[in-house]
Amino acid sequence: MRTVSASRFVQEPLESVKRSLSPSSLIAYEGTFEVVGVEETESGARVAARMPGVSVSFAVSETADGWVYEQVGDAGPFEEMRTEASVTTVSGGVEVTLSSTVALGVPPAFLADRVAGWKRRRELERALDALAADLE
Repeated sequence: MRTVSASRFVQEPLESVKRSLSPSSLIAYEGTFEVVGVEETESGARVAARMPGVSVSFAVSETADGWVYEQVGDAGPFEEMRTEASVTTVSGGVEVTLSSTVALGVPPAFLADRVAGWKRRRELERALDALAADLE
């Protein structure tokens, strides 16, 4: 398993940033998957998404300072993937931090998970770029 993180300062009020974040936007902002449906559940939301050749489902729930989402079921590119999105007020704006733990589940694990972490970090950076652009 590999854990990667990315952060971005956004010069916007906390309420504006929180309005831009939703179960579907968290997945869509990453730029890898197209969101095809959202189902509300007792514990949050289930987001159905796809990319060419792969369909995946994410369980998304709200936390005290943001969101947490993870790939669920047997379909998807990762053996395990869990991401925490935190939104914190700082002087002059908001700090958004995305931290993700991934495992591909293919040998050799140390190499496969390193590659997965590298790709995942880029997805997190894209998500932060998309959020910032959405708030402009």
